[in-house]
Amino acid sequence: MTRTTAWATGWNIARAVAAAAIIAAVVAQFVSTLAGAVDNGRDVVTTVANFFSFFTILSNVSASVVLLLLAGRFARRRSLEVDPPALATALAWVSTYMIVTGVVYNLLLRGLPLQPETVGWSNEILHVWGPLFLLLDVLLGSGRRRLPWTAALGAAIFPIAWIVYTLVRAPLITNPTTGAPYWYPYPFLNPNEGGGWASVAVYIVIIAVAIVGLAVGVVAIGRRRSARAI
Repeated sequence: MTRTTAWATGWNIARAVAAAAIIAAVVAQFVSTLAGAVDNGRDVVTTVANFFSFFTILSNVSASVVLLLLAGRFARRRSLEVDPPALATALAWVSTYMIVTGVVYNLLLRGLPLQPETVGWSNEILHVWGPLFLLLDVLLGSGRRRLPWTAALGAAIFPIAWIVYTLVRAPLITNPTTGAPYWYPYPFLNPNEGGGWASVAVYIVIIAVAIVGLAVGVVAIGRRRSARAI
């Protein structure tokens, strides 16, 4: 086994371990959230729907799936060839979402008090260690493909769809914890607090620009590190 092959093997094992840790963190937090809803008589269906409406959860679940696909593909092929286009694009996108998750949490949400059902170690994996691993994967991971620049623009599709979904759904949901006639997954998206819709609009623009900017950076690094062009 060459040094390059050994590195690729080790890194794909690390991808599988990271994916397993993320999945364990999501499951642990889901079980705790569900148990809290049952114990306190909250609406379980709404609680479950809210859980899977967090960008953090969706990003982590997506990232774990992509990491497992990459690790499984390498285990089957034991090849140093670059990732196929669809998988490489998915990796670039989930890497972007995870990095954004880590940055937004640690800049805007780190100081907020945690809910009673929050699992401490799970929270850290989902908001710190998972995003950090995906950042390291951008810089060090094997098999990076030289993607077209349009892949960076495509990274904005899911966040835009999520924001539209969130802003349309939120006023229709009664908060199962507080009883408020709305439920927003993050305070900076809640127009009922702070600066209202103007503040929400500013945050959306900043996050959208950050996502596209980070996606461009991820694609640029992948293009530089790629062994060959598409």
